[in-house]
Amino acid sequence: MAKVDDDLFALRERLGDEAFPGSAGHYLDAWASDDMAWLRKYYPPGNDEPHYDVTPATEKVIEWLAQLQERHFVGTESRLLTVFELLRQMTQGTELNPEARLAELEKRKAEIESQIRRVREGQVMLMDPTQVKDRFLQMAATARGLLSDFRDVEQNFRDLDRSVRERIATWDESRGALLDVIFDDRDAIETSDQGKSFQAFWDFLMSPERQEELSSLLRTVMALDAVRSLTPPPDPRLMRIHYDWLEAGEIAQRTVARLSQQLRRYLDDQAWLENRRIMQLIRSVEQHALMLRHGFPDGPDMEIDEPRPTIDLPIERPLFTPAFKPAIASDVVQAGDEDIPADALFEQVYVDKQRLASNIRRVLQSREQVSLVEILEDHPLEQGLAELVAYLSLASEDRHSMIHDERTQTIAWTDDTGVARQATMPLVVFLRP
Repeated sequence: MAKVDDDLFALRERLGDEAFPGSAGHYLDAWASDDMAWLRKYYPPGNDEPHYDVTPATEKVIEWLAQLQERHFVGTESRLLTVFELLRQMTQGTELNPEARLAELEKRKAEIESQIRRVREGQVMLMDPTQVKDRFLQMAATARGLLSDFRDVEQNFRDLDRSVRERIATWDESRGALLDVIFDDRDAIETSDQGKSFQAFWDFLMSPERQEELSSLLRTVMALDAVRSLTPPPDPRLMRIHYDWLEAGEIAQRTVARLSQQLRRYLDDQAWLENRRIMQLIRSVEQHALMLRHGFPDGPDMEIDEPRPTIDLPIERPLFTPAFKPAIASDVVQAGDEDIPADALFEQVYVDKQRLASNIRRVLQSREQVSLVEILEDHPLEQGLAELVAYLSLASEDRHSMIHDERTQTIAWTDDTGVARQATMPLVVFLRP
């Protein structure tokens, strides 16, 4: 606003006090009104002083007027090279044949090696001043165009925010339906080509290394004699153009955050209204109960047999079962005196399934999946067929394991007597949870 005051003061000194009688705030508010919409008025976070920014439509008009001016230098080489480079990137980026991609990379590698060899031999190729000016003007135009693109994306999100506020003010259906409509609109913007390109550019620009690289490159280019000799001279604001990109991008991101805050506030308001309605109903019931505490209303008596109905399903009736009659033998057991060998009682085999499960977990620590044959290679059978059956039992109980009946595997082992045994069984595979 101070700059507008200075411009108005200069105009009044030259044209008279009657030329522009209004104040700076008056003109700025008029230009930011809905009728003109030349500027956008907003308040930055933590600042109560209004700020103004040109709208995308105004910026396009200014750019068109700037193009009407006579240009002292019209560069074409840089734009032609940009066309070739973009075509090359699209061609290589959509090539499905790996051999063609490798051939192109080998070609570029040979060119780079040739340039390195020439530089080492002292043959340094430099751009002439015309080429430097051509590329600088192309860079400056592209950099300014990026700011316009940021404002277009920001305008789309502001339009979405305004439509959300209008829908919330006039919505009379359920909250879920409103949220579906809003999220569909937001996803349509973010998943569009413009939204994806903006997000990719923003992620690239947020890198501190990229920002430092841009600052270094701009300082080097602005110090070139060919650039400094341009007519008109280059705009010094180009030195911090990447910071302007960041500021414009942050405004767009804050617009998205404001949309989320609006949705959060709407949900909180709806929850508060629903809770208030529930409390009103509860208080109404309590008030009616207090009115009936000392006497019942006149009218016929009402009786309720039971607080809930009794449900008796026919299928719940048990089927008839004959009474069990135990058979009791009254014979007296006589103690025997025969010598019966008890070795069979001590030859029973007990398989520790916890140890087998530990073997499986130990092998799966270094693999995603393992078959039973591979487990037995590291942990051979110690108890023969009984241990093998225990492994099958673990596989059937574990939901992460698979038993393939169509495929088989052969497992061999040697029992305690030294006899070689083998078993053919379905393929068992254990998977890491």
